[in-house]
Amino acid sequence: MQAADQLVATKLRELLADQPRKFISREQDRAGTEAFYRDRDYAPLWTTDGSPNARASGAIAYLRGVAIDGLDPADYPIPDFSAASEPEARAKADLALTDSVLTFARHARTGRVHYTRVSGAILYELQYPEPAEVLSKLVASDNPAETLNSFNPQQPGYVALKAKLAEERARSSEQSEAVVRVPAGPLLRPGMEDIRVPILRKRLKVADDPDSLRYDETVVDAVKGFQREAGLLPDGLLGSNTLARLNGANASARLDVVDTIVANMERWRWLPRDLGAKHVMLNIPDYTLAVYDQGKTVWSTRVVVGKPGRMSTPLLSETIKSITVNPTWNVPPSIIHNEYLPALRQDPGALERIGLKVVQNANGTIRIYQPPGAGNALGRIRFNFPNKFLVYQHDTPDKHLFAHPKRAYSHGCMRVQDPDKYAEVLLSLTQPADGYSSDRIRGMYGKGERNIALGHPMPVHLTYQTAYVDAAGDLQLRPDIYGRDAQTLAVLKNGERPDADTPVARRNSSAKPVVARLPSRQQQGGFFSFFFQ
Repeated sequence: MQAADQLVATKLRELLADQPRKFISREQDRAGTEAFYRDRDYAPLWTTDGSPNARASGAIAYLRGVAIDGLDPADYPIPDFSAASEPEARAKADLALTDSVLTFARHARTGRVHYTRVSGAILYELQYPEPAEVLSKLVASDNPAETLNSFNPQQPGYVALKAKLAEERARSSEQSEAVVRVPAGPLLRPGMEDIRVPILRKRLKVADDPDSLRYDETVVDAVKGFQREAGLLPDGLLGSNTLARLNGANASARLDVVDTIVANMERWRWLPRDLGAKHVMLNIPDYTLAVYDQGKTVWSTRVVVGKPGRMSTPLLSETIKSITVNPTWNVPPSIIHNEYLPALRQDPGALERIGLKVVQNANGTIRIYQPPGAGNALGRIRFNFPNKFLVYQHDTPDKHLFAHPKRAYSHGCMRVQDPDKYAEVLLSLTQPADGYSSDRIRGMYGKGERNIALGHPMPVHLTYQTAYVDAAGDLQLRPDIYGRDAQTLAVLKNGERPDADTPVARRNSSAKPVVARLPSRQQQGGFFSFFFQ
């Protein structure tokens, strides 16, 4: 160790022993940081012989450019090494850069916003980087930027959004270009002629036939492309909503898209880095479920998800362990409390008429259930992935709901449009030799429950992607039906942000059994008495 570095090492030892809280901001990082420096005899990490080394130059340049990943460079302050002429000042600068690097690595891997600050209906197992892991990787690396970037998600979905973020920011900064305004008028349909079409061609940069009045296929396709980017239905019709977007505050609209992408990139950081070679991903605001094998979509279907509010479908990662054919529906305690007991109070026969059974267990708890059958609320198949929210995926007798463009109707569970095919796909991937097919599964329909254990549990990720890049490379935007974008951005943009990655306590959804006195039919009208705990 050079003499200059030895003097800095002495100061590093003193600062970490006496004032670690002052230099390493996160309590959980202090012991690991001190151990890392101790193992290298407190040699400075970022300077050599009194001057910033290549490792420092690479890390500083990277931290200054983290906006490309939707992060804020201001969160990772850079010390002024040129002003640090004395050993103690150099030691403080060394620890300051270490703290910024550790903060970045934590944010890159697990997010700037802890999910508990967004909603109690989110649960992921975050893997925080250890200080020694981060710093040791940098010591062993010849490319600090590449090493730091490795803490960001590497999934194709995240990488594609990152590219779109750069594109949208570039477009929002193009203020010098005057916007061509398209005049108002009647609804314009494909094949019609209108004096506004040449202006529309200019606005959308359609070079063919610039003076043509015909709203032809080329212009229609350009309008559809604009509608997709603006989050509108890409029907190719030039109506008032599309006109408003064409003529509106485009920079503001672009900034809204930028914010939406940033919120989605933040949620990618909550997901496991390894989604599984074979896995299921359900996108709540897109109302779709897809099965992946080696990075490729092998099958997808429509789903119905939970209603906004207390019945929203949670975000989580779990594993599908089994499939139940002819499931019994055991009504969740929340539905018993909030819906069925009040119904029984008014009409003792209400549940019986819709095929529900009510029993009182020996311990006084109430069980309401629906036996297997064609009218069962779960349909013919349930896909089981145990979780604290007591949600699962299942069939439904209400098939008509899948025709709706917005499909948020359930109590939190996910209804699958083609459950027998879904079962076939899962079983073909996990145990192909067993020869399960849709026909074979339908042949199992009946009155008795039948459970099929998956040979290899299938990872399932319940996600909330209001912005994603489709197979054609186009950015897709979806409505923020649960307000998760708004909640995330609110935390990022207010004064809480220094503590935003710290979890907060949330009251879990109660699964406590309902305790009541079973209704006894009374003389006039069958009124009930209930006693709850």
